[in-house]
Amino acid sequence: MSMFMCRVRAAGACIALLLGLLAVAPADARPRVCLVLSGGGARGAAHVGVLKVLEELRVPIDCIAGTSMGALVGGAYASGMSIADMEQLLRGMSTKLLFHEKPPRQQQTIRRKIDDRSILFGFELGLKDGELKLQKGLVSGVQLETVLRKLVHAPGERNFDDLPIPYRAVATDLVTGTPVVFDHGSLANAMRASMSVPGAIAPAEIDGRVLVDGGLTDNLPVDVARAMGADIVIAVNLGTPLMKRDELQSIVGVTGQMINILTEQNVRKSLASLKPGDILIEPALGNFSAADFDDLPKAVPIGEAAARQVETKLEALSLPPEQYAALRAHQSLELPPDERPIDEIRFEPMARVNPEVLRHEMQTKVGEPVRQDVLDRDMLRLQGTGDFEHVNYHFLDDAGRRVLDIDAVEKSWGPDYLRFGLGLGTDLQGDAFFNLAASYKKTWLNSLGAEWRTDAQMGRTSRLATEFYQPLSVDGTWFVAPNAKIERRAFDLYQGSQRVARYDLRTLQGELDLGLNLQRYGAIRVGFLAGNVNAKLDTGPEALAPPEGSTPQAGFVTRALIDQLDSANFPRSGYLAAANVFASRAAVGAQDDYTRWDANLIGVYSIGRHTLQAGFRAGGTLGNGTLPTYDLFQWGGFLQQSGYPQGALVGRQLTYGRLVYTYRLLNPQLLFDGLYAGASLEAGRMEQPLVPGSPTGLLKSASVFLGFDSLLGPLYFGYGRAADGNRSAYLYLGRP
Repeated sequence: MSMFMCRVRAAGACIALLLGLLAVAPADARPRVCLVLSGGGARGAAHVGVLKVLEELRVPIDCIAGTSMGALVGGAYASGMSIADMEQLLRGMSTKLLFHEKPPRQQQTIRRKIDDRSILFGFELGLKDGELKLQKGLVSGVQLETVLRKLVHAPGERNFDDLPIPYRAVATDLVTGTPVVFDHGSLANAMRASMSVPGAIAPAEIDGRVLVDGGLTDNLPVDVARAMGADIVIAVNLGTPLMKRDELQSIVGVTGQMINILTEQNVRKSLASLKPGDILIEPALGNFSAADFDDLPKAVPIGEAAARQVETKLEALSLPPEQYAALRAHQSLELPPDERPIDEIRFEPMARVNPEVLRHEMQTKVGEPVRQDVLDRDMLRLQGTGDFEHVNYHFLDDAGRRVLDIDAVEKSWGPDYLRFGLGLGTDLQGDAFFNLAASYKKTWLNSLGAEWRTDAQMGRTSRLATEFYQPLSVDGTWFVAPNAKIERRAFDLYQGSQRVARYDLRTLQGELDLGLNLQRYGAIRVGFLAGNVNAKLDTGPEALAPPEGSTPQAGFVTRALIDQLDSANFPRSGYLAAANVFASRAAVGAQDDYTRWDANLIGVYSIGRHTLQAGFRAGGTLGNGTLPTYDLFQWGGFLQQSGYPQGALVGRQLTYGRLVYTYRLLNPQLLFDGLYAGASLEAGRMEQPLVPGSPTGLLKSASVFLGFDSLLGPLYFGYGRAADGNRSAYLYLGRP
């Protein structure tokens, strides 16, 4: 450290710094002590407990080598993070924070938000050169890297020997099957590579190598510590318990067991290399799961207890209080972030994606100071476009110019994608339906990011729809979207809770829209629609039969959507506003003159696990026209006037409001987004009902339900009751 740096620091800090340098000077006769931290997923939180005891006993740590979660804890400590900060971070860490890849939903494009409201699964398949392709991991690791950058106190590229505590991280080269030891570069990237569990987190690609979890080849890197000059090794082995026979009933279980076996084999080799003067600490973690990232603080006292079992050996390494305080003062120095403005944002070459489009997605701009939190959100936002399997960055010095170099790796299973979906529903009294769906999307058909999407669905509602979406500029503000659909669905008529007829409703429509994207808030579309609708009586009295033949439709459409909900299925914050107007005009080819409108408002607020949602929906006509039978409002069912059968209320004017309370029973996990219990109070009116004798006036309802946000979509089990005695049970997979 230069004398200049000492002059700008407080005198006391300089003295502590110089004493710390003396404490680690080569002339010191004490042995060089290196801490080795093994991998173990969430079990690695026990390492923090070990560090607490080492500090309490004033045991000096001169170097750290770690693998996987050991690399994370070791890297944070080596970069200057305090134990208190680590414990606070563990309390705030969760599966969702580490592994849920999507950027905050409020920042996603409106097209991705609309996808959320379909019955399609989140998982996608690639279609490339006529072959189906799978993605490389459940998550890409972008969100994990964001957390790691906040964790380390040594931003940017650097030599790991220059950290407050010299450090090494171990990963595995997936091509050669050999360990890779990181001694320089981005600390966060090295930690992320070391933690890339095969199948769960996509491999990291650094310096041309494909890297996965270091636990496969060197889970307890004692040899790395020796290479760093360790005289004494303190090895913390978390153990990798093998699964029992009855747990090996799936490909996931078998794959996990194979990884555990490989890990245990290389750990035995490391344990055999320990010398008599080394110290082994083995926390008794029992059945604490390597995947339990929601309960990390529970592992800390287990690590403490294990370290105290070898307290006598550790005390032999203890430094005098003054010398240890000086050493820790030096090792706790926080390296300042480099917020100098950038002169250029450069993207690594891409085959399909236009980098100019990506620059407009970013909030980090040329000539402005670099803020880490803004840059992290930019990376998540680029990942959230759906075009990349991984996004990372580093800074370059190009002839005195500071360059932000972004490596956005396009999906190897793109650019065409398949998704599938399933919707199920029943009232548990014999009335049930299903819908199977598939979506095929072709992306980046030109440099402005044009997409062509085709959706097919069969079941209660069968549909084939296609849309070509063409942005008109690189910023994507304006777009055109020609689209068409053919649809056939069952339209049930009820009298009270008794179904009296079923229509077979067939629709053929084409539409041309001009749209305006309101950044990430929403979009407005105006367009012209033309087509025809044909309704036939499937079952029921002839008196309810609609007119024969097709009815031509034509008119002008306006759609507006603002969506700032944090989740489409179980929102905990935000708001949504939507409005649609269809002006059917005989002058342009329609049979009927009328103007139909509907609007939907939702507001959500949460405190802790409690959430209150208020919703309002209304629809009717503008002007003197009357809604024809084929374009009436259909309402009723779960959270849509609960207690009545699905779609039991049909009329020409709808007014409806509800309050929904939910309580989160389980936090989000890796494979699902939470378990909720809830209840609703609802009130509404359906004026001018189609079927005489249908409920009129103010309708009051309530419901209770359990909701599960799964990979296959939201799953609901509920019971609703109306004030007039109508009641129904509901079971739904997909949106009700």
